[in-house]
Amino acid sequence: MGLGVSHAEIAGRYRDPYHALRSYLEALDTAAPPLPSTARIIGAHGPQMTRLAAAKSTGVHPYLVSPAHTAWARSTLGEGPLLALEQTVIAHTDAEAARTTARTMLAPYLQLRNYRSAWLRGGFTDGGSDRLIAELFAWGKPDEIAARLTEHRLAGADHIAVQVVTDSPHSFARQAWRDLPPELLPG
Repeated sequence: MGLGVSHAEIAGRYRDPYHALRSYLEALDTAAPPLPSTARIIGAHGPQMTRLAAAKSTGVHPYLVSPAHTAWARSTLGEGPLLALEQTVIAHTDAEAARTTARTMLAPYLQLRNYRSAWLRGGFTDGGSDRLIAELFAWGKPDEIAARLTEHRLAGADHIAVQVVTDSPHSFARQAWRDLPPELLPG
């Protein structure tokens, strides 16, 4: 079961997301029947939630992260817990077109404090910069996309969920999925 604390801007104000999630996980431990920690994965970006996930779940599922964040998360988790991240792939080989699509997709997340905080911790100082876009998104030829996934694997990712984004956010990216290199697809 995937768990997270959402966003104050969406779910309403909450006092302490860390303690709220910790209490919820403890309630799952004592529920009848309990939900074992091995059946839980936490959507986490920051140090407190990542350490909580290592202690009370099977691992983390961070979203919109760079390979550097993947290395940090692996270091924080240690070798045991699962690190199953998301990598957004843009269906363009043209860098400027890819950046435009990425900025459109990223715009709502730039408004969310927990994502901004995670990116600031990662050394990004302004939202939507070319540098941030280049670190969070993969685009280009199939070998360039595969290289980004390899960066995450080398940084410690156990699993990478690929999300394909196109210029048309309201329709399924069927052709973009078909265009992915075979080695990226489940076999």
